This record gives sequence, C-alpha cells and structure tokens, in this order.
Amino acid sequence: MTHAQLENLNIDAFDLMPSPEQIHALLPLTDTAAATVASGRSQMQRILDHEDPRLFVVVGPCSIHDPVAGLDYAGRLKQLADAVADTLVVVMRVYFEKPRTSTGWKGFINDPRMDDSFHIEEGMQKAREFLLQVNEIGLPAATEALDPIAPQYLGDLIAWTAIGARTSESQTHREMSSGLSTPVGFKNATDGDLEVAINAIISAASPHSFLGISSQGSAAIVRTRGNRYGHVVLRGGGGRPNYDSVSISLAEQALDKAGLARNLVVDCSHSNSYKKPEMQPLVMADCIHQIVQGNGSIVGMMIESFIESGNQPIPTDLSKLKYGCSVTDACVDWPTTEKMLRDAQRALQPVIKLRKAT
Repeated sequence: MTHAQLENLNIDAFDLMPSPEQIHALLPLTDTAAATVASGRSQMQRILDHEDPRLFVVVGPCSIHDPVAGLDYAGRLKQLADAVADTLVVVMRVYFEKPRTSTGWKGFINDPRMDDSFHIEEGMQKAREFLLQVNEIGLPAATEALDPIAPQYLGDLIAWTAIGARTSESQTHREMSSGLSTPVGFKNATDGDLEVAINAIISAASPHSFLGISSQGSAAIVRTRGNRYGHVVLRGGGGRPNYDSVSISLAEQALDKAGLARNLVVDCSHSNSYKKPEMQPLVMADCIHQIVQGNGSIVGMMIESFIESGNQPIPTDLSKLKYGCSVTDACVDWPTTEKMLRDAQRALQPVIKLRKAT
C-alpha cells in the first residue's frame, strides 16, 4: 500500500497562502495605527487592573461583510467615542471569522466574495487593510480569535480579543490566548456554564508550547509566556440571561473562589437579549444601574450594532444587499447605539470617579 492511499484522502488541493510577513509587507503597520493599538490596549489593561474607573465598550457589527459600510460606521463611532471618552473607552467590534454550529457564511476572511469561493488569501489581505483604516482614524479594534493562525497576520492591529462560547473550552484556543498581545475575554459556554471561562482564564495565564506558524509562514513550535489579562464575558446561556445583579454576584463569588480578579464584561447581545436587538438597551441600562448603585466588577460591555437595525439573508445577487445591515446576528441601528452610549455617559458621570477597586 502506498502513501498516496493513506494520506490526504479527503483533500482536494493545497493552495499556497502568503506568509504573515508577506501580508505585513504589503500592508505595513503605520505609526498612527500603532499608536491607536497601543493606547487601546493600555487603557483596557488599566481598566482591568482597576486603575481606570471607566468602562470599555466593544461595539460594532456582528460581522464585517462590506468594508465601505464598515468604514462609514467606524467614522461615526470615532466621533461618538471622543464625545463619551470621560466615562467610556469605545473599541470597535471588527469580527471577520464566524463560528458555525453546522453551516453558513464563515466570515469575511474565509469567504470575502460571499459566494462560497473561499479566497482566503484575498480575505486576509482585505481584513488587514480594513483594520489599518480603522486604526488610522484613531479607533481601536476588537475581534474574535477563531483560527489559531490568523493572529500572526492581524494581531498587531487588535486591541482586545474575544474567545467565543463555542471555543472557550478548546485547548487550542486557550493555548493561543496565552500568547496573544491583547487582553482576552472568554465567554461563558452556550449552556451558561461559567466554569469553562474561569478555567480558560487560568489556563491562558500559564505558559504553553504548541504547533503554529512563524511570521515567515514556516511550521513552528510556539512557546508563550502566558497572558495575565484574561477575563470573563457574560453572554447568557441555557435559555436565560446572566447580567442581572444575582448572576453578577454569583460570578463574582466564582472568581473569588478561583483566586481571580473581579473583572466582568457583559455582552448585551446573544442570550442576554434572547437575540432580540431591541432588548440590548435594556441589558445595558440594567448594568449601568448596577454600577451607579456601587458595583465594581463590571468593567466592560459588548453591543452588536450597525448602521441599520436587524439583519438580512445573503442574496444570490449581492447588489440586492441592504447597505449597513448585518448578514449575521441582528443589530441595533446607529441612532439606538448613540442613545445607549450617551445615556450610559450621563448616568455614569456623577459616580465614575467614585468607583473603588475590587
């Protein structure tokens, strides 16, 4: 029996991918973008260290599918970010990879043409170009890390990273997180289990060695130092939300038991809003109220937001796509987004400097 009869039986082809170094050379990090990334990371680290009493808010589309609409949104968000900077550190949600329970569009990197042609090399280059443009206007970017190789291509342009509910339990993603240069938010499991996220934080804080790629694109043993800025993202689960004061208290107790800092980020979407975008403002208002009443553990919020409300299916004729409307999870529209952040600012202004380290 030959090797050909044993190996790669279900592989059609191996198409060469440009190395991270090659993509970086095409789209190099600029001084302006580097300053934005460094500032965004530093501000969130200070918030997680309870040295900065403000909240960070990760806000933006469920996924990026149209860079033109995405940049339109980024320009609006930058103006709003500057207006609320006394109480909120605003970071744009820039998600290029979409985990799938079964099938569906896998995101801009995997399928930038949205036609199942999977020009990943094109998607990666366009994703880096988009991130550069967002950071160039002074707006830090957040993303979900799904493919363990992607950070080598894009990691220098990211200020905050999420590990999703489906992957917080994955050893691969915990190891990857231990080497990321950003703070990392681990979501509780889809069934609501918080222990998965807590174990992920502990694991990611430790050094790891695993297989990956170098900046030259060669197979490499990646050896990490550990990431001390892991924290929990509460996104609800198991058919119920977990942002209410009782759930927050239980999460604080679980963090105390594990010997971890009381750092909680609340995702206003997903199970916390029953995937109904019109409920996201209610989630945020409840959490802001808890902070006003003295809560010190809620350090951040997440909002799924775009220019238009709701979502839309991907049509065969892409010219039929509605501008500025999500093709994945439903979002709140821009006027609602602006109201959510300005309302939060007004409520927090009298108390933000009184927040105590916990």
